[in-house]
Amino acid sequence: MSDRAGGLHTGPRSPFLEIERADWAALAQGVPQPLTEAELLHLRGLGEPLDSLEVAEVYLPLSRLLNLYATGARQLHARTSAFLNSSTRTTPFVIGVAGSVAVGKSTVARLLRELLARWDDTPRVELVPTDGFLLPNAELERRGLLQRKGFPESYDRRALLRFVAAVKSGMPEVRAPVYSHEAYDIVPDASVIVHQPDVLIVEGLNVLQPPPRTGLAVSDLFDFGIYVDARTSDIERWYVERFRRLQTAAFASPRSYFHRYASLDEAEARATASSIWHAINEPNLRENVLPTRSRATLVLRKAADHAVRSVLLRKI
Repeated sequence: MSDRAGGLHTGPRSPFLEIERADWAALAQGVPQPLTEAELLHLRGLGEPLDSLEVAEVYLPLSRLLNLYATGARQLHARTSAFLNSSTRTTPFVIGVAGSVAVGKSTVARLLRELLARWDDTPRVELVPTDGFLLPNAELERRGLLQRKGFPESYDRRALLRFVAAVKSGMPEVRAPVYSHEAYDIVPDASVIVHQPDVLIVEGLNVLQPPPRTGLAVSDLFDFGIYVDARTSDIERWYVERFRRLQTAAFASPRSYFHRYASLDEAEARATASSIWHAINEPNLRENVLPTRSRATLVLRKAADHAVRSVLLRKI
């Protein structure tokens, strides 16, 4: 456990219940797998060996649990409204998904969006990555933060908070900015529109961060927080392997911000990826991302092969 910095302890005095994979998988026994192989291929992240067994044993039970939480929140709202003689509309159930670069949190978020939408009680599910709330490169450069992209200070945190608050308040239409991984920048005048979903999933590195000394944090507006966890050494290896795959994928495009890396040989590519990891991603993980793990409602613990081996669920 030492490689999982800031260890999260389980046991009788822990706020978390640890569930081994076999026991977790049994919670959805008999529930049919709703996704086809073609759909899984579309959802899978680069280099992530996601298969139908992983979906059936890990993510199907999780989607059912989230569905139960969302339904429970709706029922509580109805009873509270009756108690208050109020007729306010039920607000969206908001889920935060956090974790390191290259740990697979984007795939988890995409997968949960698809699975949750298959349950009758939560047919309308929206996913918004927080990349869109990064400050534009020009502004990051002006502030001397371009090399700290992904650190908390590189985001427009007020805009993100306003966005989630607006969705949570039940506004009929809320817009979020769009980020291009190819351009490595915000797309000018582009936006994604969210229309009163049953569930909103917000995915990003720092979404579970606590509030400042005064005011709110976006995590205060979440109904459920998920942290995707793995050993730091495994995440570094995944990051380097993903960098190598991107060389012949996204980096190969002349339009890519990282096109200059496409022609590196294997040794140069691995050295470059390792350098970026140790200079930017690992410090951000240890200083900002990993300390938020204990704030999650549920932690997915991955093994070296990207498969989830156990689940930690906060006790009610």
